[in-house]
Amino acid sequence: MAVREIREFNRFYTNLIGALDYSRHLHTPFTLTEARVLYELAHAPRTDAADLRLELSLDAGYLSRMLGRFEEQRLVTRGPSAEDARRQRIELTEEGRKAAGLLEERSQEAVATLVDRMAPEDRQRLAEAMRTVREILRDSARTPAEGRVTLRGPRPGDLGWVVERNAAVYAEEFGWNEGYETLVARIVADFAETRDPACEAVWIAELDGRRAGCVFCVRDDAPATARLRLLLVDPSARGHGIGRRLVDECVAFARSAQYRDMVLWTNDVLGHARSIYQRAGFRLVREQPHHSFGKDLVGQDWHLAL
Repeated sequence: MAVREIREFNRFYTNLIGALDYSRHLHTPFTLTEARVLYELAHAPRTDAADLRLELSLDAGYLSRMLGRFEEQRLVTRGPSAEDARRQRIELTEEGRKAAGLLEERSQEAVATLVDRMAPEDRQRLAEAMRTVREILRDSARTPAEGRVTLRGPRPGDLGWVVERNAAVYAEEFGWNEGYETLVARIVADFAETRDPACEAVWIAELDGRRAGCVFCVRDDAPATARLRLLLVDPSARGHGIGRRLVDECVAFARSAQYRDMVLWTNDVLGHARSIYQRAGFRLVREQPHHSFGKDLVGQDWHLAL
């Protein structure tokens, strides 16, 4: 029964969005796979060919021929990776960025046209159903050795855990003092006291039933803007893609809540988190040195248009 239902849904959805005739549907010269490659390059500008092949599950020869065509069209440049000369670095040219931007714009317009026909309550139901589908399929794709990761809403004791783990992890890994714990406690308390469930949320990640991470989506002071806060993956649970799943869930919620933009503030020492934000489509818009939590740091403001 499940196999038949999934296949029927796939046929219905691909017909609905025109995925089998992608170039005609969005009036572009690119196939769906070519568009996915351009999207990945636009959101991870230092991607190697091997990274692309693994991320998109593409045949190496097929990807090489595609990149060759892109190079002829002056959409990409190829060269040895700065980290490993045996790997091939792929970067978009200015023309490539324009092409990727046009694809993103038309894709957004196509989906917006579909969503605009729905009643507001149906949009919320659809977003929740799609998050459920994504979560179930991701969990089922993991092998037992990888551990079972689930995301859920908060339960009694979770907010206290968020404060404790943030304070402990950042003290141990970066030497931050009690000033950071004070900041986290204030953020969590404000969330608990003023949260609007329609447009603010927190997710707790669990690995094999144990708390392993968290992230918050809250209203920013700027109109129609969400703020991502307090992304954390416990050191004992790293390597399972938890950070990326938390950010993806947070961004998906912000979109379903009708925010137009999402912002976040972080520090340049948090390199792994920064790579997650970059892959999710966030752009660095400002950097500023500051002294906080007992350390000299460089604060970073990131932005994502939803």
